[in-house]
Amino acid sequence: MFKRIIIYSFLFLSSSVFSQSVDRPKLVVGIVIDQMRYDYIYRFWDKYSANGFKRLVNDGFFCKNTNYNYVPTYTAPGHSSIYTGTTPAVNGIIANDWFDRKMGKNGYCVTDNTVMGVGSAAEEGKRSPANLLTTTITDELRLATNKKSKVIAISLKDRSSILPGGHMANAAYWYEGSSGNFISSTYYITELPKWVQGFNTRQLPKKYLSEDWKTMLPIDEYVESINDDYAFETKFVGEEKPVFPHHLSDLISKNGGFAMIRSTPFGNSLLKDFAMETMTNENLGKSGTTDFMAISFSSTDYVGHAYGPNSIELEDTYIRLDKEISELLDFIDAQVGKKNALIFLTADHGAMEIPAYLQELKIPAGYVNEAKIADSLKKYLTTIYGVPLVLQYYDQQVYLDHKTIETKKLKLQDVQNSVAVFFQKIPEVMETLTATELSATSFNEGTKALMQRGFNIKRSGDVLVNYVPGYGGYHATGTSHGSPFAYDTHVPLIFYGWNISAGSTVTPIVIPDIAATLAMLLNIQFPNGCNGKPIEAVLKK
Repeated sequence: MFKRIIIYSFLFLSSSVFSQSVDRPKLVVGIVIDQMRYDYIYRFWDKYSANGFKRLVNDGFFCKNTNYNYVPTYTAPGHSSIYTGTTPAVNGIIANDWFDRKMGKNGYCVTDNTVMGVGSAAEEGKRSPANLLTTTITDELRLATNKKSKVIAISLKDRSSILPGGHMANAAYWYEGSSGNFISSTYYITELPKWVQGFNTRQLPKKYLSEDWKTMLPIDEYVESINDDYAFETKFVGEEKPVFPHHLSDLISKNGGFAMIRSTPFGNSLLKDFAMETMTNENLGKSGTTDFMAISFSSTDYVGHAYGPNSIELEDTYIRLDKEISELLDFIDAQVGKKNALIFLTADHGAMEIPAYLQELKIPAGYVNEAKIADSLKKYLTTIYGVPLVLQYYDQQVYLDHKTIETKKLKLQDVQNSVAVFFQKIPEVMETLTATELSATSFNEGTKALMQRGFNIKRSGDVLVNYVPGYGGYHATGTSHGSPFAYDTHVPLIFYGWNISAGSTVTPIVIPDIAATLAMLLNIQFPNGCNGKPIEAVLKK
């Protein structure tokens, strides 16, 4: 009798333990800010409100020493690595676009001609995550809950919504500039929900672009930035100078119509509006199962490219984005209740200073004429081997003609070495690595390790090239990104909300650690290619 009581007690306790639901938040919100360098947190700190970036930093957990651990540092690889927990070597998204040997031309990272646009008949609708080779943390959440969790991803850029949404998203929406509408594809849905159609009919882009872009604060208070009238900033077509105010309503017809909103801070405002509409109409966080929303703000990238890190335009964009973040956080609190949402904020890459500006300050910097280099390389190899062997020099990768090399009975490794020798004579080039070297050698540290983690044997080129710090491909105005250096790799990372204690760390963290940490917080499986490690400091309550 005594033994029977013990057995019944054990069964009762076991049943009680295993019948309890897994501890998870009601809603996860991933916020990625395109081209946000780490230093923007503190450079503009005094201009931020108490409830935007400061609320995240002060009440959340700030990982101050977070870096990308691969190159190239671009939008598509950045979003993919955040959500897959691995690098392009594994997830396959090596750039925004790359040379496709089968097609004989460049292919875009999310193009899929087997699907059609929903809400659009244009090519911008033929998009899906088909090129992504691994699962995402959003996929794993859907798998863990037997598809009960709802996953929705949104951005102005198609790649910035599709890749975070993963293979199993309920929906991904992105902005079509020609119509000013948010659209999707048949990969996800067959028609836009009524609420999306209703949002589009409000024509908010037209409303936002009817206003002048003036500084939020008196312009003489933007002491963190250089003079407004700077020759190496990009002008809107129709402007005489790149200065405030920007009369958007007068410029819209010459600058891509509704697509122009991407290049203003009001693109972020539009996305924030759409995010709140999405959460409301999809009842995110209210199903009894954890939902996930991926939001990527893209206008910071367009403004950053055009005006550079030291411009008043960029500073004003971040001051305005701080306001949008504050409003979004308040809305999430109201939607699911304070502390019931787990939020993380990071960036897909940073940006380098405008090289011309650095030159004025007597800092080594400059531009690389990549078209001239490609032409010289083709002539160089033709002189050595007697036939043209270069298919493409793109994104600092050389793609060689393997068929011709095989037909001429040449050794691929010899031709790769010849390319490396050519580039090593160029002053702006710091180093090269051939595909043969990358396949045969394991690099554990330094920039060569970053190059290796960005190298996918089936998609990358035959020779990868790094320029010296401060140098990049030629742009008449503005700046770019993509290097293995801190100005491109060092980004903010903040966890906030559900089960997150306030604090910070300067321990080195790499971007793939985000997905691993989310997996531990949500008690789900790591993405299937994940090689990131959980951030222990974040997991301590």
